[in-house]
Amino acid sequence: MKHIRNFSIIAHIDHGKSTLADRLIQYTNLVDDRQFRDQILDTMDIERERGITIKSQTIDLPYTDNDGREFELNLIDTPGHVDFSYEVSRALASCEGVLLLVDASQGVEAQTLANLYAAMEHDLVIIPVINKIDLPVADVERVKLEIDHELGLDPDSAILCSAKEGTGIEDIFGAIIDRIPPPAGDPEKPLSALIFDAHYDPFRGTIVSCRVFDGTVRPGDMIRLMSNGMTYKVEEVGIFHLTREPGKELTAGMVGYIIAGIKTVSDTRIGDTITLDSDPAPTPLPGFKEVKPVVFSSIYPIASDDYQSLLEALEKYKLNDASLIYQKDSSAALGQGFRCGFLGLLHLEIVQERLEREFDQSIIMTAPSVQYRFILANGDVVTVDNPLYYPDPAKIKSSEEPFIKANILVPERYVGIVMKLCMERRGINSHLNYPTPGRVEVTFNMPLAEIIFDFYDKLKSITQGYGSFDYEITDYRESDLARLDILVNGEKVDALSILVHKERARDRAVTICERLKEEIPRQQFKIAIQGAIGGKIIARSTVSAFRKDVTAKCYGGDITRKRKLLEKQKKGKRRMRMVGNVEIPQSAFMAALKTDNE
Repeated sequence: MKHIRNFSIIAHIDHGKSTLADRLIQYTNLVDDRQFRDQILDTMDIERERGITIKSQTIDLPYTDNDGREFELNLIDTPGHVDFSYEVSRALASCEGVLLLVDASQGVEAQTLANLYAAMEHDLVIIPVINKIDLPVADVERVKLEIDHELGLDPDSAILCSAKEGTGIEDIFGAIIDRIPPPAGDPEKPLSALIFDAHYDPFRGTIVSCRVFDGTVRPGDMIRLMSNGMTYKVEEVGIFHLTREPGKELTAGMVGYIIAGIKTVSDTRIGDTITLDSDPAPTPLPGFKEVKPVVFSSIYPIASDDYQSLLEALEKYKLNDASLIYQKDSSAALGQGFRCGFLGLLHLEIVQERLEREFDQSIIMTAPSVQYRFILANGDVVTVDNPLYYPDPAKIKSSEEPFIKANILVPERYVGIVMKLCMERRGINSHLNYPTPGRVEVTFNMPLAEIIFDFYDKLKSITQGYGSFDYEITDYRESDLARLDILVNGEKVDALSILVHKERARDRAVTICERLKEEIPRQQFKIAIQGAIGGKIIARSTVSAFRKDVTAKCYGGDITRKRKLLEKQKKGKRRMRMVGNVEIPQSAFMAALKTDNE
């Protein structure tokens, strides 16, 4: 155990975690140049396309120092985006220390602080690393000041490196071995191992990633999952190199995988404790704090026959992403589906793309919403995350929506435009803080509903990528809410209903009506698209009808002949409208979900 080190790399998004992991892997010669590719730990296509990490990945690095001592370094690479902070918390529970990466040009940003506090909660050793020192705009001295002022860490202990060029990698390995303690634990005690990840293999069943704190597990052992008491026979144990490497045993302090013929996805729970059936541990290990979804949306299969396959896809997906929460739901327009909770809008996008790509699901998603609270006249409090369950307006005494405290770090020149954006999104109680010269921390209280759509994208574009954003949910505050219904040809489309603040209702209704007008195909009759609050129409657009020129055969003669033909056509159109059914294509639902003109 003296030769094992378990560590994680944490940082703000785009500060170079995956690039540093690449260099560490190359340095230990785990992969030759022919097999190497950038972002080698990011296994999903979507991660490589977007250049982001979504799932934390584990790899065992064999390292020999200058004195000839051999070490096993277990690296867990983590995501940087605020939506995937749950992945980070799970990785930290399996480590003794972390590399805290700070970009030499950007400095300390929102998620750097958030991840630092998470690491401190687990009492981990924190090694600051200043990355990207090769950039022309790198300002190492300023970043050292920020590490001292904002993070409260010793700036002189920070390691300078360039993950892109491979400088400073030797120093990082030295710091990992010297500063991070070896894992504590006793191989002779009863087995207790924490499940921090799992994924589904169609041939082997569920493959569980775990950190062993005490005891030893070998193939042939009978293990028990402490949350549900289920027992399984271990088929294989091993460690993670670039592929799974089977071994003879996993013992205290090690990070590895267990295959035990666990067939169904729902049997394993992330954060559960594995112990031996014959000699169980007295108490389970502390798991992870329960994840709280903040954005809600419903998922429906395009063809109602695909409901069962969507259910199976969600079950398998849930194992790879424990932060997704779902329950059954139904809609008059879209049939049977699921109401899902997400950690944020990027999380929602990723879930949608992965369901379509990895599980071949054709799905429609309803407009995202947050959890609102309604106090009724009789004193009852109703929590609503789905517009379908909006209470009768006559019974509502007051309504509340969740507010967040948003921390935005930007260079000084962008303060005005960022303040304007926050004011447009109903931001209040602004506060400015100057952590270092030239950088400003803007703090706002804002409704969560205003940021879940495209606030992050807008912020990135107006600050040319320099703005960083982090938020925490604070409380519920009274707000004037209403349900906006969309009517197509007089029929209410429940999948397009949204809960909005009354001030913003007209703007949102006009935008959605215009979007739908572009997407809904023309028919033989006029189609009215209307936005309504209760019985009051607040916006309208019309899809004009195909028309045959019935007056073409009239050349000259009395105008009444033409009028007679047009009246006859009008009656036919009206009759057609009564029986005509408007099919709304999936693209129309997708267009309505995108808010501002993009």
